[in-house]
Amino acid sequence: TLGLSLARGAQMQPSQFNGILDRVRGADNEGLVNEVVLRSQSQAEYSPKNIGHFGLNLRRYAHFTSPIRRYADLIVHRGLIAALGLGPGGLTQDEAARLEDVAVLISGTERRAMAAERDTVDRLIAAYLAERVDDRFDARISGVTKSGLFVQLPQYGADGFIPVSTLNGDYYIYDETARSLFGERSGKGYQLADRVEVRLVEVAPMAGAMRFEMLTDPKPLPGSKRSFHKAKGRARASQSRPGSRGRRR
Repeated sequence: TLGLSLARGAQMQPSQFNGILDRVRGADNEGLVNEVVLRSQSQAEYSPKNIGHFGLNLRRYAHFTSPIRRYADLIVHRGLIAALGLGPGGLTQDEAARLEDVAVLISGTERRAMAAERDTVDRLIAAYLAERVDDRFDARISGVTKSGLFVQLPQYGADGFIPVSTLNGDYYIYDETARSLFGERSGKGYQLADRVEVRLVEVAPMAGAMRFEMLTDPKPLPGSKRSFHKAKGRARASQSRPGSRGRRR
């Protein structure tokens, strides 16, 4: 929808993503493209298999901190002690044989810790902003779903939600390809990474949740509307083929 293409079937290389980022540098859609490129990357996880680091374009990669802060750091330190013959405390062969299970465990533990940290921060920020209901804020659209828009307040690191049912003036359609909600009649709407102005409507401090109202008018999204109808046409063509199962409404 933005006129940025990638070679089909080719194995992706960091240079291809860097080329896309260079092409949009300084453009109006720079924030959107950067966000989509970031979200397209696989989530990091621990593994004894050294498959390198895609973003850094390294064939071999290991990450650890010193002094030791996490169990993953301790494993790497003990591996170095054993590999370099630096004395007692190195990783044993039996422990090395169990690294696959250990990697799964510490990956899950780290994600739970990060989720707990996010929940705590969300509750504290919601409690802080509970006295500012009806205030206006500068925000950025950080997520787009069928149900509505997620927005972030950069000044506070706060996140909230705008239900699609509260977007006035049109019937809004979700376009996953363009990461947007656009009006069926006007073709105008809102897209991931847009800068908008919002009003705080409701706060639930214990849940760490906030609901906002959109104050910024929708912008023209011709690419979004085109991609939606193109996808819709493909779906209809698929349903009309012999042996396909059509859907009734």
